[in-house]
Amino acid sequence: MINNHTWVICAYKESEYLPECIESLKNQTVNSNIIMITSTPNDYIGKLAKKNNIPLYINDGKTGIGEDWNYGVSKSETKYVTIAHQDDVYESNYLEEIEKYLKKRDFIIAFTDYREIKNGNIIKLTNNLKIKKMLLKPIKISNKCKLFRRMSLAFGCAICCPSVTLNTEIVGKNPYNTDMKCDLDWNTWAELSKKKGNFAYINKELMRHRIHENSETTNLIENNVRLDEDYEMFCKFWPKPVAKKLMKKYKKSIDTNQI
Repeated sequence: MINNHTWVICAYKESEYLPECIESLKNQTVNSNIIMITSTPNDYIGKLAKKNNIPLYINDGKTGIGEDWNYGVSKSETKYVTIAHQDDVYESNYLEEIEKYLKKRDFIIAFTDYREIKNGNIIKLTNNLKIKKMLLKPIKISNKCKLFRRMSLAFGCAICCPSVTLNTEIVGKNPYNTDMKCDLDWNTWAELSKKKGNFAYINKELMRHRIHENSETTNLIENNVRLDEDYEMFCKFWPKPVAKKLMKKYKKSIDTNQI
């Protein structure tokens, strides 16, 4: 049992994939605390929480993706927190690998590689995921160097949000930047990359990220919110003419989120 870590499951409406997410957390080779939060309380979520003996917290304040994530972190009582997205699944040794890294050194965030699920199947590595692996090479060389961390983020967000474990002693209890709806994770990593400490990259595929037609990411792509925010993020790293050129290439990566 790891007493200084908490899984925070963010539940929304009535996801058919939520039970599978819960099961993957309960089946970890190393156990830790599990809580659930929601801003859309209903009988479905309530019954699942009760069935699995998971404390459920209702966010009745300001809501949104970032606000809900921050609410979940604020409800944890441990140093380390992993925000588990309701549609995703974690390999049974995810937390075991995180624990090994804790014994070696401290970090701002720790994160792993991942694979994607479409239509219930783990798909082959897409070009998008292959590029993301390449983008993380500077962090593999030096996860302490702020410049190298910025280099890994300058061409896109290669860090998968639900694979991230946060060190709340460094990032605080409201770590996520809520100025954006889709790229809030990229924006948050960019801000955290300026802090002193490590970005611990565990080069193993320890979670599976689900892509489906009802996901919030898919909805934001269809409404062009992501494109606008991607350009805004590139402008944080590059002059506008360069950002526009990068966007032409970057738009192709969105195709992998299409159903």
